[in-house]
Amino acid sequence: MFGTRITTVFQSRWKAVTWSLGILATAYCSVPDADNPDSQHAKAPPPHHSPWAKDH
Repeated sequence: MFGTRITTVFQSRWKAVTWSLGILATAYCSVPDADNPDSQHAKAPPPHHSPWAKDH
């Protein structure tokens, strides 16, 4: 296991607050911005074109 034990986190209110703020910050930072169409996650890669394919 890693980190602190749950029983020691909730022994103090301030420890619980800091632990929960860390969880909320992780969740906030890991979700991509849906309103920004220029973000890297919104763009699809261009389709691959084989140099040996016949052009029609």
